[in-house]
Amino acid sequence: MWLLNHTTARRFEVDMLKRIGFRENFLPKSFPQDIHFRSASIDFSEDATLSIPASDLAVLNETNWYSEPSRDAWDTANRHFDLLFFMMWPPLLRSLSDHFRGAAIMRAYGLSKDTSYSALISEAAGGLRTAENMGRRFWLGTAYDRLAELESPWLQKREVYLPLGLQDCRVSDCWTGKDAKIYFVCPDIEGNSYYTGIYREFKKQFAGFPYAVGGDQGLATTDPHVLGFVPEEQHQENMRKFRVMFYPSREPNQIHYHPFEAIRAGMPLVFMSGGMLDRRGDCALPGCCRDYDQARDKIRRILAGDRKLSEDIRASQPILLEKLCPKALEPPWKTGLDCVLTELDSLRKHQPPFRRHRVAIIVPVPYRGGTLRSAKLLAEAVSTGSRESGEEVEVVLAYNSQVGDTPGETVGDKWEAGLPSFIAPRTIRWERLGAQSALRAMKYAGHTNWTPAEPAYMVPDDRTHNLLDCDLWMVVSDRLEAPLLPIRPYVMIVFDYVQRYNSQFPSGADTSFLAAARSAKKVLVTTRFTELDAIAYAGLSGEKVIRVPMLVPHVESWKQVPVAAPDSYFLWTTNLASHKNHCNALCALDEYYRLLDGKFDCCVTGVETDRLLNGGSPHLDSLRHFVASRPELTGKLRILGELPDNLYQMKLSAASFLWHPASIDNGTLAVVEAAALGVPALSSRYPAMEEMNEQFKLHLTWMESSQPSDMANRLKWMEEHACQIRAELPTAEELAAQTVMRNAAAYWSVIRECL
Repeated sequence: MWLLNHTTARRFEVDMLKRIGFRENFLPKSFPQDIHFRSASIDFSEDATLSIPASDLAVLNETNWYSEPSRDAWDTANRHFDLLFFMMWPPLLRSLSDHFRGAAIMRAYGLSKDTSYSALISEAAGGLRTAENMGRRFWLGTAYDRLAELESPWLQKREVYLPLGLQDCRVSDCWTGKDAKIYFVCPDIEGNSYYTGIYREFKKQFAGFPYAVGGDQGLATTDPHVLGFVPEEQHQENMRKFRVMFYPSREPNQIHYHPFEAIRAGMPLVFMSGGMLDRRGDCALPGCCRDYDQARDKIRRILAGDRKLSEDIRASQPILLEKLCPKALEPPWKTGLDCVLTELDSLRKHQPPFRRHRVAIIVPVPYRGGTLRSAKLLAEAVSTGSRESGEEVEVVLAYNSQVGDTPGETVGDKWEAGLPSFIAPRTIRWERLGAQSALRAMKYAGHTNWTPAEPAYMVPDDRTHNLLDCDLWMVVSDRLEAPLLPIRPYVMIVFDYVQRYNSQFPSGADTSFLAAARSAKKVLVTTRFTELDAIAYAGLSGEKVIRVPMLVPHVESWKQVPVAAPDSYFLWTTNLASHKNHCNALCALDEYYRLLDGKFDCCVTGVETDRLLNGGSPHLDSLRHFVASRPELTGKLRILGELPDNLYQMKLSAASFLWHPASIDNGTLAVVEAAALGVPALSSRYPAMEEMNEQFKLHLTWMESSQPSDMANRLKWMEEHACQIRAELPTAEELAAQTVMRNAAAYWSVIRECL
């Protein structure tokens, strides 16, 4: 048994659970400010039979249960608790729905008439399934009768009646009423619009009456009538000394504790008809008022010293406490909890066989080169990390099959080369669903309250299960034409927000990218640079963005490449993207050959680089004419196109150095691969590359990508010094510390929280 609910109600519930036989591992807890578990060392009677080991209790104590509890915290809770009481709190609801394996009772103490728990649950989850995922392990624990009448049919079926009462219903005879004021309890006047309205109406109706306002105030107020938070003893003293309490609520499904506390203190209670107090009285009580005129008349008489009216009210109102006595409420509590635990036991006896989780690594667009290598490394990291933790998952690499192939080559040749045998490849096509089709698909998947917020959504189509046989999707990059349909929870890996720095990228063209990331459970980044952009540019919360180590290929496999003596060329790895800085790079090459008598050839390789000088993209149209007009450049520039991995490695190993002239992005793994083969690199200097240089100890040589003359001079410097700086490159052991095997745990620690 475990309580995560309201402090005031908890007092009664602790007592009731003891009355019906619950003892062991019973941890009361307050909400939401005081979120500390009781320590086993504290001498409370409810802790006398505590059997939780100190190490596990420490985990529970250190967890903020009203934020995003970790998977380890939930695993600890699952070892010790079968039954959980909690209040509606969106992050907690989502988290326990994902991770708690016992029965969960959401306590329903009543809401205002214009809302329902069904609506709150739907709003908390954005219309996605949360409580529904728990099935028959989820219960709505109503504190009063008829609270479930306005709920959805599913929630009505999950109702268990656990009535709320008072530990001690004996009426005290200590009321004096010597302070001729109204005692009006109204919390959080400045911070909650609901209570602001109640207080404003009270002041309007009782203008000129003397009064004092009780209740905890989250925000300070300058109103002299407001007492603010007072200790329990002072609250009880206030009910003894003030002349009368006024309770204005006419809510049919909501009531507060303080009217009952006033009755128990012997204080006259004047209240409005039509609410729960009126219904629970079973008769017309003298303290009940049909309108404010009658309320003002009765309160004026009481404040003026009408002893008979005060005594008539005091003598009649204890009937309101009769239904709150613990002894009278024991039977429904015992019946209700017996039902909950019996059903939980039945579910556990008939639970389906264990199935390993399946995670899909999705490459949404036909990326190759560094992004494809990163996707494969990610798939390997998730699989390796799960195995090392003893929680092995199946991993699927899903890639877009709508890609043109070169003659004699299949899509699989490009995408599946080097993929470990324990990663299952799967081809997908992207389908675009309009709002109505998306709504229908979500309803078929059980998300009955979800409504589309976008005109269109993207879904993967693998011609069999549409990846619905996977429990979590991991999307490598945010490049989607429309937001991803949240039919499965997904994590997004965003390498950069290069569009933020690219004047050629149309304003607003990345709206769908940002929307997709904002709907993800987590967004992984590999540099501090991108982490800051994710928060400042994409508008993601700091809690959603997780920085993980950059993954690099297995150094051992690269060391198997036969290394030739440095040849008289350098390798430029690029593609056709505009941020690759082609114009400045060619201007720098022109100066290097024409003005600085450059000796080394420039070999160009990368995805679609065979189209670099053949109208591959509008921003490259001028390059062909530029190169054709410069004979020195024409003879030295050798376009190799996209090379298979083995040929690329051989070509790189024989290069004098690697050239990376891109303007800005998330960095390139090519400089790490070069270092693994003993090849130094000349790179543009920007934040992500500086982070890579620091992480991998690459000792990169820098140039300014916006200044072709500086780039040319640095090329000449590398021509003359590349052989000497090879000795500064990281050792194989230093690079091996950054590989998948060493960093898999960091990735798995994030992924397991989302499963």
